[in-house]
Amino acid sequence: MILAAAAAALLLAQAPPAPAPAATPTPAPPPAGPVVSIVTSLGEIKIALRPDKAPLTVDNFLKYVKAGHYTNTVFHRVIPGFMIQGGGMDAKLNEKPTRPPVRNEAKSGLRNSRGTVAMARTNDPHSATAQFFVNVKDNHSLDFGIRGAGYTVFGAVIEGMDVVDRIVAVPTHTSGGHQNVPDTPVLIKSARVISAGIAKPTTKS
Repeated sequence: MILAAAAAALLLAQAPPAPAPAATPTPAPPPAGPVVSIVTSLGEIKIALRPDKAPLTVDNFLKYVKAGHYTNTVFHRVIPGFMIQGGGMDAKLNEKPTRPPVRNEAKSGLRNSRGTVAMARTNDPHSATAQFFVNVKDNHSLDFGIRGAGYTVFGAVIEGMDVVDRIVAVPTHTSGGHQNVPDTPVLIKSARVISAGIAKPTTKS
């Protein structure tokens, strides 16, 4: 009996300590900038914008949103392991008229990491208009100074990254000189501002 008790005590002493209770995760702070809801044929994506880092680009994007430009456009270029691009063409790949280009703001320090949203452009750094893309992986080669002027990041997906992943997995083909076009069009049904962001406190004079 004494031996059994001693053995039990020895086993207890050798047992690993009980794991500490998991810490309650700290909730992410609410986005300080406007939030835009993009409803697609595969689900909703919510994007928090960063006017503190890319004010010209955010203002440009919001003007397109409020004008209804993105309604019935498509994600016309999707590349697994890279990004999804849209906002400039209809389902027949006709390009919509745009406003004048916006100045490149890629030097802001925001990186082209997974889930961030950036402006598409031509080889001219200051040629971005309405088209944007969502990075589906860390694409830091697109950052300022890596291979030139970089691509302006102006926001990030805060809800619906699963939708982005569904979009990038859609089978694609080449059509009329456009590569990586989804076989089934991924339609942007609507884009609207759902939150104006956190108001800055007023200071007394």
